[in-house]
Amino acid sequence: MKICVVGAGAIGGFMGVRLAKAGNEVSLIARGPHLTAIREKGLTLIQDGEEIIADNVFATDDIAELGHQDIVLLALKSHQIGSVLDKLPSLIGPDTVMVTLQNGIPWWYFQGLSGEYENHNVETVDAGGLLARSIDPSCLLGCIAYPAALISEPGIIQHVEGVRFPVGELDGSNSERARKVSETFIEAGFKSPVLEDIRSEIWLKLWGNLSFNPISSLTHSTLEAICQFPLSRELAATMMTEAKTIAEKLGASFRVTLEKRIDGAEKVGKHKTSMLQDVEAGKPLEIEGMLGVVIELAEITGTDVPTLRAVYACVSLLNHTIQKEGLLIKAQAAS
Repeated sequence: MKICVVGAGAIGGFMGVRLAKAGNEVSLIARGPHLTAIREKGLTLIQDGEEIIADNVFATDDIAELGHQDIVLLALKSHQIGSVLDKLPSLIGPDTVMVTLQNGIPWWYFQGLSGEYENHNVETVDAGGLLARSIDPSCLLGCIAYPAALISEPGIIQHVEGVRFPVGELDGSNSERARKVSETFIEAGFKSPVLEDIRSEIWLKLWGNLSFNPISSLTHSTLEAICQFPLSRELAATMMTEAKTIAEKLGASFRVTLEKRIDGAEKVGKHKTSMLQDVEAGKPLEIEGMLGVVIELAEITGTDVPTLRAVYACVSLLNHTIQKEGLLIKAQAAS
């Protein structure tokens, strides 16, 4: 399979290495020191104590170099997609599948969804409907990235835990192309079932992200610490309860209980969430797709979410300060 990873960061890089080692023709879109390191030494994945080097990948910062792909993994964060919109069509042929890997509610959430909100535009992650107009939904396949990983240094991906990447068609069908992508992922060592209700699975992942990510960024705490400290555990549970009400109004269901979801996060251990990693690196925070969008959905469904609004206000101010003042907030190593 000819596969392009648009955004070879922690998750995109993790997938890229495994897919390349499984014999696929993989191209990586990266930039800066990370791109330089990949070009010089290949992309290294450290997983379960093993160092896996993909030195047969093609790395570039120019999408236009690549041509049509069988699979495009869109692994950019929601707020980054706009920067490549004009170049994405060069990757898309008549049979190309674009697999979306964004955290939170995606721009396509209401596309092809029958009911009261059919084709409603999700303004928080797609202002003015630019993404919806620019990306043909017929090529899209939803995917939820459950694993945790990080870029430990340019060109090196450190896997933390998890290998699950369930996929699903926007219309819920069990299509041949969904099965083909699933098989490709499974051959690379991932768990990738084809789901009939990808939106419910989106909410299950988001359930943790909308609570643990902002709490971790505000408290500089790991998942384990948040779950084990009674007050922060209670805060996360309250946020998740408010979100569950919204999701159920939109027809989603939850296959695990709230407590089981929190326990699962605790088992990840002393892991820094992606949002906390961005705080420490002084990068813009992925707030809107994880939390701002949930508040938008609360408004259109008439749901009261005071706790979500309070945390959103705080983490939004943190993001504003980081970007305005070039702030980096990182713990100092003990001397």
